[in-house]
Amino acid sequence: MHAMTSPPSRSPDRPILVVDDDAKIVRLVRTYLERDGFSVVTAADGPAALQAIETHRPALVVLDLMLPELDGRAVIRAVRRDEEAGATPILMLSARGSTVDRIAGLEDGADDYLPKPFSPAELVLRVRSILRRSAGATRGEVEGGAPATSRRAPLARADLVVDPDRHEVMRAGRAIPLTRVEFRLLLAILEADGRVLSRDQLLDSVYGHDGAGVLDRTVDVHVGRLRDKLGDDAEEPRYVATVRGVGYRAAPGATSAAGATTGSTPSAPSLDPDPDR
Repeated sequence: MHAMTSPPSRSPDRPILVVDDDAKIVRLVRTYLERDGFSVVTAADGPAALQAIETHRPALVVLDLMLPELDGRAVIRAVRRDEEAGATPILMLSARGSTVDRIAGLEDGADDYLPKPFSPAELVLRVRSILRRSAGATRGEVEGGAPATSRRAPLARADLVVDPDRHEVMRAGRAIPLTRVEFRLLLAILEADGRVLSRDQLLDSVYGHDGAGVLDRTVDVHVGRLRDKLGDDAEEPRYVATVRGVGYRAAPGATSAAGATTGSTPSAPSLDPDPDR
């Protein structure tokens, strides 16, 4: 089954992809999103979702957990492995709304989690909030605002260079694809320049006023994924250190502004739901 393109809407930007095998939910979500000015494409199963992401490069994916052929968690893992699509925000929907299920979805790389049954109006608000806080958001993805024009100097730590304006992380000249949440966490920790940030402070940095109800455990999950991608060791950290019972800080060592780092960027892999690992 292929993704279905919606009629033209008043939003000129990349579409929102809605993935659910329940046609009624798809129609409901699509109606509310289009009413709010978004263009929408849809898919009804996991393989169609991956195809739609490759084809449309959506601004955000609203993804059901229980899908035929390939479930939502497998879709998220495939997307997060892809260098080009890996930073795409994902809002997961599921009838499984327990804390364990939410943490599992976040561990796989979801940016937010909305349990079913849900309010379509709340879903739209969450979509707008995710897009608003996304680094490098373009006009139309940010509610009532415009992209910042001031240049922010890249930060360097050991062999890591973080460019806030490009939403780019390079390690030894190699690009490291991060989700927007992971990127904002890393940036907040490095910009604190050695100061310890509590989980509440990090939640505020990432989610702002939209973070009400977000679990503290969410920070630990995203920091764990961030360390995995950076190849960082929690016991002997080079980038992110844990201060037990308090929060996180940049690992010991001076953080400084850096010039652009050159180096070859690896080619983006295809969205493969079943890698040999």
